[in-house]
Amino acid sequence: MLKPPYKTVLKPYGQALVDLARDRTEIVCITGDLTRQCEIDLFQETFPDRFIHAGMAEANMVSMAGALARRGHIPFVHTFGVFATRRPLDQIVNSVAYPNLPVRLVGFMPGVSSPGGPSHQAIEDVALMRALPNMTVIDVADATEIRKALPSIVDIPGPVYLRLKRGEIPVIFEEDHQFSLKKAQRLTEGEDVAIIANGMMLSSALSAAEILKGEGLGVTVVNVPVIKPLDTETVLGAVRGTKAVVTAENHTIIGGLGSAVAETMAEAGLGRPLRRIGLQDTFAEGSRTAPHLFRKYGLSTQDILTAAWSALGRSGPAPEAPAVETSEGEYAPV
Repeated sequence: MLKPPYKTVLKPYGQALVDLARDRTEIVCITGDLTRQCEIDLFQETFPDRFIHAGMAEANMVSMAGALARRGHIPFVHTFGVFATRRPLDQIVNSVAYPNLPVRLVGFMPGVSSPGGPSHQAIEDVALMRALPNMTVIDVADATEIRKALPSIVDIPGPVYLRLKRGEIPVIFEEDHQFSLKKAQRLTEGEDVAIIANGMMLSSALSAAEILKGEGLGVTVVNVPVIKPLDTETVLGAVRGTKAVVTAENHTIIGGLGSAVAETMAEAGLGRPLRRIGLQDTFAEGSRTAPHLFRKYGLSTQDILTAAWSALGRSGPAPEAPAVETSEGEYAPV
């Protein structure tokens, strides 16, 4: 793994989709009037005859994708996460999930990474998609995982929801990083606390782990890009080997990664202090910048540190997360 600040790249998803579609002619690309914003202007330029403008009509777009899948195509459907899940939920159920069709729903700008307020913040998309039978749910952390994930998901027989950060994408993993649909990754090893994270919260989890190690604590960090089906074996292995557990997700704590981990622990009869980092059953607000929202609603590196300190029953204040200076083209954990 690389160290922060991380270099960033633009449009890793868009380029990866183009590269994949060169060999997979079944792939068609659909946009909900958000072409450049979802990086698929690259696809439109390269394969205009396989590119469909559905307009700002997400319910129709999802139904269209289901019909195309029935005809042997593999539709990749693109819009912001809130419009990919909450708005067309009934169509996802009846036109995609129930018939178990190979539609890939790609939702950008997850959680409070959007400063646009509740109308644009997909804070419950994982919970909605995770509740649907047949649906695979994925939340990747960086540009390397994006490139590795696309070839992995193309042949899943049923539907997939892929959650992606928009804009400048950090590079956290080396190019030899392996992405698996079946196995989560234990990135660090320790015997005191397990931090289980994914998506935009993974960089903060790794930073918190480094700070806790400086305090003499052993930290296991588990990256869980595939939330459903959850790799319960790896999660339980990490929990069994530590004294406390912290989950971190850019999502409400209800129904997402934190809930999945809690359910897994409970069903295994495995008792450990558990703290869930995420939106605490609240809507967020609009803001000029996303980092402000991450701090205000408790999704920062400092919040992970405080949660771990509390779960371990440590006295005194938790260690402080130092600010990481960035230059243009770099990304630092919030």
